[in-house]
Amino acid sequence: QVQLVESGGGSVQAGGSLRLSCVASRDTFSTGCMGWFRQTPAKDRDRVATIAPNGITGYADSVEGRFTISKSAANHTLYLQMHSLSPEDTAIYYCAARSGAYCPLVSSAYNYWGQGTQVTVSS
Repeated sequence: QVQLVESGGGSVQAGGSLRLSCVASRDTFSTGCMGWFRQTPAKDRDRVATIAPNGITGYADSVEGRFTISKSAANHTLYLQMHSLSPEDTAIYYCAARSGAYCPLVSSAYNYWGQGTQVTVSS
């Protein structure tokens, strides 16, 4: 079992930046894919970014070039650095982990989830 705890959400004006963090209760980074997803009331939980055990990253088209996913295996922490935020980025952001090294796009493939952290971007 893995517990994931996110932090770093908040409110920011358009064009601003935020960094989200996700602390895992044990090492998941060396063997499993980890990622960030986001959800709004009107949409499903969509992939934002993922990082495989070998460090290969993947991003949704909407955040490519603005968001960066990274990890610190020593600290069991996953990060999402977000720049040039827009109101369309407003959502609850979730940290996720799965046992396999492959990083699927669908949320149902992930075994473990954090409680979510709200990001609100005002225009």
